Amino acid sequence: MKPVKEIVKNNPLAGWVLFLLTVVVVFLLGMLASSIIERRAEAVFAYTPLLSFSENEPNSRVWGEAFPREYSSFLRTTDTTFRSRYNGSGLIDMLEEYPSMAILWAGYPFSKDYRQGRGHQHAIEDIRNTLRTGAPSGDTPSPLPNTCWTCKSSNVPGLIAAEGAAGFYRGTWEKRGAQVTQPIGCADCHDSRTMNLRITRPALKEAFEAMGRDINSVSHQEMRSLVCAQCHVEYYFNKNITPDVQYLVFPWKNGTTLEEMEKYYDDLGFSDWTHGISRAPMLKAQHPDFEVYLTGTHASRGVSCADCHMPFISEGGQKFTDHHIQSSLNSISRSCQVCHREETSRLVADVYQRQDKILENRKILEDMLVKCHFEAGTAWEKGATEAQMKEILNYIRKAQWRWDFAAAGHGNSFHSPVETGRIIASGISMAAEARLRLSRLLASLGSNNEVLLPDISTKEKAQSAAGLNMKKLNEEKAVFLKTVVPEWDKQAGQK
Repeated sequence: MKPVKEIVKNNPLAGWVLFLLTVVVVFLLGMLASSIIERRAEAVFAYTPLLSFSENEPNSRVWGEAFPREYSSFLRTTDTTFRSRYNGSGLIDMLEEYPSMAILWAGYPFSKDYRQGRGHQHAIEDIRNTLRTGAPSGDTPSPLPNTCWTCKSSNVPGLIAAEGAAGFYRGTWEKRGAQVTQPIGCADCHDSRTMNLRITRPALKEAFEAMGRDINSVSHQEMRSLVCAQCHVEYYFNKNITPDVQYLVFPWKNGTTLEEMEKYYDDLGFSDWTHGISRAPMLKAQHPDFEVYLTGTHASRGVSCADCHMPFISEGGQKFTDHHIQSSLNSISRSCQVCHREETSRLVADVYQRQDKILENRKILEDMLVKCHFEAGTAWEKGATEAQMKEILNYIRKAQWRWDFAAAGHGNSFHSPVETGRIIASGISMAAEARLRLSRLLASLGSNNEVLLPDISTKEKAQSAAGLNMKKLNEEKAVFLKTVVPEWDKQAGQK
């Protein structure tokens, strides 16, 4: 091959081509260097701002001045348009879709109203509007405790810091109406100085202590799930710690599986309520999302809640966490397909297949439990004794705890379909045992005919069968929303 010098000497045009090529290469290298410097400067600006707001600043807009990208994505949690096959971000009336639930929760506030929660920014509005919180006004204050506000607002970390956990929990729900004004936001999960993730709800720290674990020693990746576990968990209110306080407790002393938490409750002799038809001492699963997630394949492989529900996003060359917390089915390319290379349609079909199969068996258990409650109610009417009913009611309690655990955990059939299927199967077995014992007991009491069930084909009919006067409840709530809530807003505006 001839040297470049000889080629240029014999062909002057080649020299100009080489010169121009060199200029282009130098220009492109300069652009690359400029881009790298610009992105580094942008990263420094975006992630190391000078912060001057207070440690527990509840207003996320203030945080947004320093973190505009994250705040902009956070604002999209107001969007309620997404709907998957069974869930979504809209205000779905679950009693309309599953009227039997009104019977399963007879005697408990969930039989009055159970709507799927919307995005975090709707948390305060939704708790104000639900019939479960009653209509606190005048001489009829809400029976629900202040503890119910714990996971609804970014005002809570500051209130707990000022008053302590017991101080915040003390009293009834309506006392905090004017103090809790900001929806779930930045202060709930972040340290205002370092932006590190932090735990702001004492119940999670106390649950770790009860298990003999130090929450301060967990990894950053674990924290990306634990900040969610402050609220998306099973819990109960302990009324025996401090007078006038219903103290928030996660029942994790024995562990976080269904059976370990069930044993915790059984050892305490605890029940959330006595069923209005069967008189069984019932357990109400809240939303054990975190506990079920721990039993799934994603948790075992170190995938956090944020990886799927708050995936990374890039804008202007800057990579950051998307704070539009939502279903992974609405962000598949950034959530699922980071690891799973299948087509979107295949991934969605897989999720729906699991949900369909889980729901099919859950519905079987649901129908069995409805029959259990009415058959137990008939047994009482026929003269059954406490001794005769004790074991039967315990089977009903345990079977419904399993149904509720599967139904209340958002996304259980995705987070851990094998465990959810196992839980439902064991519930079906227990409900079958309860019905077998009830049939024998009813026969011994002279009742050999099938117990006829009332028509519960609609929400209204089921609520009526559960003994609810929904017209009165709705009228009381309408007065509350018209009189009490505006007063809360007025007081909040004066502060």
